[in-house]
Parts: sequence; C-alpha cells; structure tokens
Amino acid sequence: MHTQPTLLLAVHGTRNPHGTAVAHSLALRVGELTGQPTRLAFADVLTPTVGDVAATTPGPLVVVPAFLASGYHVRTDIPAQLARAGRADAVITPALGAHPAVLDTAVRRLTQAGYRPGDAVVLACAGTSDPHAGAELAHTTALLARRLGVPVTTGFIATGSPTVADQVAHLRARGHRRVVVASWLLAPGLFHDRLAHAGADAVARPLCPDPGVAHAVADRYRRAALLQPA
Repeated sequence: MHTQPTLLLAVHGTRNPHGTAVAHSLALRVGELTGQPTRLAFADVLTPTVGDVAATTPGPLVVVPAFLASGYHVRTDIPAQLARAGRADAVITPALGAHPAVLDTAVRRLTQAGYRPGDAVVLACAGTSDPHAGAELAHTTALLARRLGVPVTTGFIATGSPTVADQVAHLRARGHRRVVVASWLLAPGLFHDRLAHAGADAVARPLCPDPGVAHAVADRYRRAALLQPA
C-alpha cells in the first residue's frame, strides 16, 4: 500500500508573534487542502527546526520551503538540516516564488493597497546574496511588470542594493507621480515594517494570509508526492 508522505512546511521564522501565527495558520490551511499530515518547522530564528521535525517524522517526507526565492536556506541550509537529521531521503520541492498563484496574490495585494493603473511599482524583496535567487527575483519582477503593464523595479530591504527607498526615489525622479510598493514577503515582521518608511504612496500587505499561497504549497506537495516510490 502506498503511504502518502507527510508534508513538512519549512518557514524562515520571525520574532514577530503575528508572523508566527500566520505560519501556523498557513500550515493548518494546507493540511485542510491536502487532507494529509502537515507539520510546521522553522529554518531559522525559532524552534522546532526543520531537522528537529524531520528526525521525528516517520515514513516518506516532502518538504515545501515557504520561501519566495531559492536562496541560502532553500539551497543549502534546509538540505543540510535534513542530512544531519538522517532524512536525506526527504523530497524538497521548489520554493514558492515561481508559482503562478503566488504572483496572483501579489497583484491582489497591490489592488487592495490602492494601486491604480499606471502607477509605477517597486517589488520589495528581503534580499539575497545568492546569484540563483537574485535571478529568480529579477524574473518575478519582469513577470509582474508584464501583468501590470507598468514599470516594475526590484528593491531590497535587508540584503543587496538598490534599496526599496532608493528605487522609490529613482522612479519619482523619472517623473512618476505615484509609486507603490508590492510586498514580496510572506508574513508580517521587521522587514515589512521597514517599508512604511520607503516614501511610497502605498505599500501592499504581505502575501499571507491568502488562499493563493496555501494552494501553491498544496500544489507543490501534490506534485512531489506523485514522484514518491510506491
């Protein structure tokens, strides 16, 4: 009999209680969508860690990284934690950022924040020093610009340049009367708080909670579960 794998939802972790509550809510919603056991783990900041949960989860395991690009945590940290836990057999899905449902959510958030057709947009990302993740973020920026039909530039909050504030100022200098920020962040926390000071006319809320993100996680899981040996 084929045993459906457990879904391990791997999130970054934040000291912001609201952000942590969002992560727990996402895990519950994903479990409802898949009808399969879903466990939450943190790649950084909080416990239980990905390794802790993986080591105590019997049977097949699919890890869905709730990250918006394949940076250090997705490409290096999570696989290393799984290996140390003796769960190198676990299947790790791609990060969430490339999933169409997540981009749809970003567009909804912009509209809810007051985006008007013709506004210039800055896609606010946490930032990365990983070239692979940087290329993914550039691709996301291009997709969002195509969807909206307006200029979209990438701005970074914590790592990398130009910053979100730099990009807002640059777009204004080029003559754009209104500039809004699209939040390429999953949950509330310190990074999103910083966007209030970027000088934009409007700032979109984080992507969670939104049904689209839960559906993206569930879809990642289902596709990986199909590849599990019977």
